[in-house]
This record gives sequence, C-alpha cells and structure tokens, in this order.
Amino acid sequence: MKEKRLAGAALYHIIIFAIGIIMVYPLIWMVMSSFKETNTIFTTASSLIPEHFVTDNYANGWKGFAKISFSTFFKNSIFISVIATIGTIASSAVVAYGFARFKFRGKGILFSAMLLSMMLPAQVLMIPQYLWYQKLGWVGSFLPLTVPYFFAIQGFFVYLLSNFIGGIPIELDEAAKIDGCSYWGIFTRIMIPLIKPAVVTGCIFSFMWRWDDFLSALLYINKTAMYPVSLALKLFCDPGSSSDYGAMFAMASLSILPSVLIFIFFQKYLVEGISTSGLKG
Repeated sequence: MKEKRLAGAALYHIIIFAIGIIMVYPLIWMVMSSFKETNTIFTTASSLIPEHFVTDNYANGWKGFAKISFSTFFKNSIFISVIATIGTIASSAVVAYGFARFKFRGKGILFSAMLLSMMLPAQVLMIPQYLWYQKLGWVGSFLPLTVPYFFAIQGFFVYLLSNFIGGIPIELDEAAKIDGCSYWGIFTRIMIPLIKPAVVTGCIFSFMWRWDDFLSALLYINKTAMYPVSLALKLFCDPGSSSDYGAMFAMASLSILPSVLIFIFFQKYLVEGISTSGLKG
C-alpha cells in the first residue's frame, strides 16, 4: 500500500509539473527570445536557447521613442497602479465593513446590485463611461484611470473583504463598544489589522489588474509621454515599417517583473487571504 501511495504521489507531481511547464513555456520563450537578435527570433522560433546571447535588445528598448525613455512608461504604470490600488482597497474596505456589520433598509438590494455588477461585462459600460469622462474633461489625463477606483467600483474586492469581515466574531465589536470605541475606531483599530491578509490579497490583484490594463489606457491616454507600459509595448510594432520584436520582448520581460516580485514576496498573504476569506470564525 505504501508503494502504491508513493507511485500515485509521484505520478501526480509529474503530471502537475508537465502542465506547469506547458503553461509557463510561452513566458520562457519570450524571455529567451529577448536575448536573440531581432532578425533571428522567428526563424529560430523552435529553438528555445539563443545561438548568440545579445543584450542590445534591452538597451534599444530602454531608449524608448521620440526621446521618451521607457523608464517614463514604467513611472506612469507605477503611478496609475499604486493610486488606483490605494483607492480600490480603501473604498472597498469601508463599503465591505458597512455590508458586513450594519443593518439598514435596502441592504439586500444594494448587495445584490453589487454582485450583479461583477457579472456585467466591462465592454457594456465602455461607451457611456467614455462619454461621461469626456464631458468632465478627463480624457487625455490619468483621472479616468485612478479617480473612479476611490468609489468602490469593483465588486470583487467588496465581496472579498465583506466575506472576510463577516467571519470575524461580532463579540469583538461589542466589546469595543462597551469600552467606548466608535464605529470608525472599531473599523480602524480592530477590523483593519484583522483583515490584513484579505487587504494584501486585494492589493496584489488590484495592482496586477491595473498594471496589465491595456484597453483603458488605449481609450483615455492620447499622449505618448503618458503611456503606461502595457500601451507603450505596442509602439515596437509598426505595420508600415519594420518592427523591433527583440526590444519589445525585452521590455515585455521587464514589465512582468513587478507582478512576479509582488507575488513572490506576498504569496503567504495571498494564499491566506483567499483560503480563509469567509471561513474565519
């Protein structure tokens, strides 16, 4: 029986490892292609290892376009992602606390509307949102990419934090009230420290989603100097002339580093926040 269990475990890990390799192979191919000469990338596509390792792609890609260094695009992405993440988590935490701890008329309707908003495709709202931001004079700035997230517009984070807060014993709130703590004091002094795993989880997801957001930047940003990384990468591809795929792959490889590093350093909180959300008691 022990040998059967070992054989089953070995087979399981082999299958998982094979699936993992298949999933990350395109990423590995992109990184390795960034060290190939541009004119040999697709002629040697079947070969993963470059015949000659070159680093010129990184130097050429970092120079950017029209005297705009690629560091500018990274700064834009960091600014948008950080500000939008702060707004998303702060507003979602307040709304989630209200749903989880307060009883008020129409609570069920509002919560259902929040859940329905999660199921609504973003493409449905694209045109009315654009017209609205155009009337406000926000098109061509970072405002449409940052300000709306301070109003808890993403139901996923409200739902995540609400479930986590709902799993915290209500007796903690009652004890704090007896000690004279206000609702805001309970939220800031008790709830925020206890929901840290869910907050970190939300920060990771929000940052990665905003970092990878291409469509919103394409709609609202019309100046090259304000492009985020996700939008700047398309500048390497010019259908009317030659495309520098080597530089594009090099900058694309660098662009995934923030998300990879965040996942590596905060993986513990990510797993804890997902696995215990709504299950604490």
